[in-house]
Amino acid sequence: MQRKFITNLILLISLNLLIKPFWILGIDRSVQNLVGLETYGFYFVVFNFSFLFNILLDLGITNFNNRNIAQHRQLLNKHFSRIIVVRFMLAILYLIVTFTAALIYGFNAEQLYLLGWIAFNQFLLSLILYLRSNISGLLLLRTDSLISVLDRLLMILFCGVLLWGDVTSQAFRIEWFVYAQTAAYFITALIAFSIVMVKAEFKRIYWNWPFFVMILKQSLPFATLVLMMSFYNRIDPVLINKLLPDPVGEIQVGIYAQAFRLFDAANQIAFLFAVLLLPIFSNMIKNKKPVVHIVKLAFSLLFTISVTVALSSFFYASEIMSMLYPGANIESSRILSILMFGFIAVSGIYVFGTLLTANGSLKQLNIIAGSAIALNLLFNIILIPQIQAVGSAYASLSAQTISVILQALIVQRIFKFRMNFNFLLSLVAFAAGVTLAGYLTSSFAYNWIINLAIMLTISFLLAWILGLLSIKGFISIIKNKE
Repeated sequence: MQRKFITNLILLISLNLLIKPFWILGIDRSVQNLVGLETYGFYFVVFNFSFLFNILLDLGITNFNNRNIAQHRQLLNKHFSRIIVVRFMLAILYLIVTFTAALIYGFNAEQLYLLGWIAFNQFLLSLILYLRSNISGLLLLRTDSLISVLDRLLMILFCGVLLWGDVTSQAFRIEWFVYAQTAAYFITALIAFSIVMVKAEFKRIYWNWPFFVMILKQSLPFATLVLMMSFYNRIDPVLINKLLPDPVGEIQVGIYAQAFRLFDAANQIAFLFAVLLLPIFSNMIKNKKPVVHIVKLAFSLLFTISVTVALSSFFYASEIMSMLYPGANIESSRILSILMFGFIAVSGIYVFGTLLTANGSLKQLNIIAGSAIALNLLFNIILIPQIQAVGSAYASLSAQTISVILQALIVQRIFKFRMNFNFLLSLVAFAAGVTLAGYLTSSFAYNWIINLAIMLTISFLLAWILGLLSIKGFISIIKNKE
């Protein structure tokens, strides 16, 4: 299983590093620079609002299905032909609830129009994730890796034509950005649906009320978890816009979005680990195989990446933001530094939370997520009126840090991992060494990009020396047929 994890992780990260950085830093950043902070803030509020009730599109079925198919592959045909009906019914429920909430919140006609398209995109994206859960549940991880970047590749193509193809005489509009996403998601969903149809030997759809009730009962704990995770990850821009007067609210959301985009880019790399780990953990737990080695391997990789990214962003925040957003102010740099420290916590969540999900420890995860929401809301309400978007970044960091600490403690209690003090000492030494490297290189007289490159090189060498990145170990795992 370690060999499968490493080889597919290399493929998945390689594909995503080829496609997603260009999407986030090329296309998405260009759109924000073209339309301006206020217009993009308007879009970002609607976009994040559509996430608040996103769970109604799925009700935890995707995570339940991924774990279930990984453990019982023979159920694919039966479940797929029935679940696909359920998902279209849930889409109707999602639209009703989302638009009702938007009207209560006070969305105007322009916001409601944009919400309609974005909500449809959420349905398509949720459908793609469900289809991919069947593919990865069968451990067809290479196929899943290719599907995972297809939508972004198509978006780059469509948006690239609109941005730089000189196909229109009008200034770029934020609505075009949304339309391009719709087209890309629709094509990707069709391709993924075709693959699953073949694997499931799909013939026709079925409606079965007892099956519907059974699926909802089994997936409800997953649904509750995803709902709460969505709230404390996506509520920040909505609260910034609500708690601050116009136009300050939308401008602050735009500033927050600048830094959040880089956090989201890093987060997507960490999320790739969870995509691979959930079916692997589920399969190993079912077959009573020890998971300690793969947990240590995944955590070592993510800790190395996240600490390096976070400290690089701390020491070079203003230079990074000024390069990406000409005229960016000091607020966006502060927000970037804060959010990237949250990336360290999120990386741990993708290991420990995924292991607990695979183990079915959803009650504990839901309690943690509920506590994180309460903490996030409290800090947002207190801090946003005082320090605006920066306060929201602190609220996010607090919730994520508390979550990962509690998850790590529960994993230790359930799986009874032995305390490895040498490993913990290596982690502390690495963090201290990278901090020192960042402090020293940021004072060098070279161009900041050269200084950053030196810091990254030192970080990689330090991780290798401390045994957190073992090239020889990776090669032996890849060669191993087990």
